[in-house]
Amino acid sequence: MLALLGFSTIAVFLVLIMTKRMSVMTALVLTPIIFGLIAGFNPAELGKFGLDGIKQVAPTGILLMFAVLYFATMLDTGLFDPVIAFIIKSVKGDPLKVIVGTAILTMIVHLDGDGTATFMIVLSAFLPIYKQLKINRLILTTIVALSVGPLHLVPWSGTSARAISTLKSDAVHIFNPNIPAIIGGILWVLFVAYHFGKKERNRLGIIDFEYNHQDELSESQRHLRRPKLLIFNAILTVSLITILIKGWVPASALFVTASMIALLINYPKIADQQKVLKGHGTNIFLVSSMIFAAGIFSGILTGSKMIDAMANSLVSLIPEQHANLLPTLTALTSLPASILFTPDAYYFGVVPILSQTANQFGIDSLEIGRAALLGQMTVGFPISPLTASTFLLVGLAEVDLGEHQRFTFKWAFGTTLVMTIVALLTGSIHI
Repeated sequence: MLALLGFSTIAVFLVLIMTKRMSVMTALVLTPIIFGLIAGFNPAELGKFGLDGIKQVAPTGILLMFAVLYFATMLDTGLFDPVIAFIIKSVKGDPLKVIVGTAILTMIVHLDGDGTATFMIVLSAFLPIYKQLKINRLILTTIVALSVGPLHLVPWSGTSARAISTLKSDAVHIFNPNIPAIIGGILWVLFVAYHFGKKERNRLGIIDFEYNHQDELSESQRHLRRPKLLIFNAILTVSLITILIKGWVPASALFVTASMIALLINYPKIADQQKVLKGHGTNIFLVSSMIFAAGIFSGILTGSKMIDAMANSLVSLIPEQHANLLPTLTALTSLPASILFTPDAYYFGVVPILSQTANQFGIDSLEIGRAALLGQMTVGFPISPLTASTFLLVGLAEVDLGEHQRFTFKWAFGTTLVMTIVALLTGSIHI
């Protein structure tokens, strides 16, 4: 009975958010409460389950809030402007250098884990160049889409935050083992960029032209730039990432502290601090509040034992001799799953069942999370019609969504395949 109610909860949740009958946050909270009541639990019990879930995801919610704030602040200060200027100056009129430069810049800018901001920054810098040199704009959207994929595994991206909160883990155990796979994905993307660049150089040749990124900045962006603090901000960012990877300080506490230092040093005036907070506050609230709503969802499913019951039912269907393939199959299907499932539906609905099923077979449930992140709404989100940022990407580049998907899919799947192979070789996931 509990297994049936658990699957019904997941199914109703998926239907509600995919048909847009409810917002993700509302569905995350109300769906498990309703089915919990049907299962016979009283409001006090459901309240306790929900609170337990919130406590579990609180560190992840805090991490997400302040990591987005930190990297948004660094973008506002102009930390990456010299890199942007150098890349644009270096590419000159060579299509090969332009396309490889697009990949490198996208990866650097996407350190903040925000796809929308990355697309706006990179396309505003490179779209005029692509137009002037007459480079195929489908290559622009493909390279940008591929480049954000491996970097979207950073623990402060919304996708990774979902996986971490669902599995009640942390960045050290989810992100660190995947670092070799991320590096493999980056090398693959650079290879693809080189491949496209060679083809476009042969087709178009090399053309001389002039373009200045600084001239494209708005007056508001110029006001927030802090070029004199560039070295300080660079040292602070490198130190932060080093401490995060080493696990010396809990990630949530680390980003709270670093973001406050960044705000205080760069914007000592309260008015400027408020401007930065207001500029990014909506995005921070929408993503982080969803994590706490997900805590209620996972808390009720876990506390009511629905997750256990669903996993037990799946265990009875999977032949034991093939159970060890579960993480690999999860990785290989993760990219196509981006077309079918929103990140909320997948990480809050599908991953808990897969991870608990893995546990039943003696497989580390964290392997399911690592495997899922190799494609589902990481490499996959810039081709998925279920994410708004995909439409922003194709809209800014002025290309058709269908053409972008057809042109990009095989290269994106190649990224996931390379990352899966590296993950298997380095032990992030096992067969």
